[in-house]
Amino acid sequence: MAEGNLSASHPSARELVMTYGWNTTAYQILNPGLVHWFAPDAPAVVAYTRCHNVMLVVGAPVCAADALQPVMASFERFASEEGCRVCYVGAADRMRDLVAGSREHSTIVIGAQPVWNPQGWNAVIESRRSLRAQLTRARNKGVTIEARSLAEADASPELDRVLDEWLRSRGMPPLHFMVEPRTLHGVVADRVLLVARRAGAAVAFLVASPVAARNGYLIEQVARSPRAPNGSSELLIDAAMRRFAEDGRVYVTLGLVALSSQAATASAINPWWLRLMTTFARAHANRFYNFRGLERFRTKMSPAYWETIYAISNERSFSLRTLYAIGAAFSGISPWRAIALGVVRALRHEGQRLYRSVMPRRE
Repeated sequence: MAEGNLSASHPSARELVMTYGWNTTAYQILNPGLVHWFAPDAPAVVAYTRCHNVMLVVGAPVCAADALQPVMASFERFASEEGCRVCYVGAADRMRDLVAGSREHSTIVIGAQPVWNPQGWNAVIESRRSLRAQLTRARNKGVTIEARSLAEADASPELDRVLDEWLRSRGMPPLHFMVEPRTLHGVVADRVLLVARRAGAAVAFLVASPVAARNGYLIEQVARSPRAPNGSSELLIDAAMRRFAEDGRVYVTLGLVALSSQAATASAINPWWLRLMTTFARAHANRFYNFRGLERFRTKMSPAYWETIYAISNERSFSLRTLYAIGAAFSGISPWRAIALGVVRALRHEGQRLYRSVMPRRE
């Protein structure tokens, strides 16, 4: 069922997310560019994008826990009628456990995400001197944090400017699918927006979306202009954690870190060819995206634990074609082209490094 075909009595995608959203990616199904399928016989929605003959689902179906299995079966029948198989990207333990005995599904580990209980955030600050130093550094540079109305932010040129500066500084095309960068132009009714300002100008912002069924939030975006003083990102996260603690929230995550070393043990379930690719990627992926930096940034904030995150496909053995479809959905271009861009970037970086090392000697 397309969203436009819903009857007046059928819950909308947002209503379902705010009632049953358990997977941390639940609210992200409202981001632009996704197709919504509504279960015909249960209050449930699945958000997906199609890449060739694979329907890539954002996380998991949004529905009651006891409806998850029949909703999966119904959606997979729909996909089969469309000539597609299904891969649930960003699934968590609840769904992994559900298909554990299935011969019609295969599971791989794609990374891990850190989790905090914001009620214990003060203890984290007290135990991490380096984190306190970053917060002090930003405050001493005049950085302040303000909460903003998301309705106003949708038409905010200054936040668009911060986002554009952040995206340009990363050097590679932005990721898509589950991590669309322009979240402020999607559904924003339930999200939290905090803005870091210095001398009155916005230099960074944070967007968090609710994980309603777990009484928590996913901090899905921290965009920081190169003009922002060091510690601005940490100051935004500190403000968010304190707000969530005051509101009685008990679950916060900063989202998936692909290739995380925290998932190394769990990755033993992956097929041998994927373990080989993962080993190579951990050694060289920073030329494409700074996965190691993301993990270090999250680790220094002392998460309570890390959740393993999976991709689950309705095929007996997870295939390279399905992995290719996932890569294409995230990169927005052919994975081979994305790799080529990374190689060019790496060569440029090495050339600049070599030039800097040679020039002082010549002088």
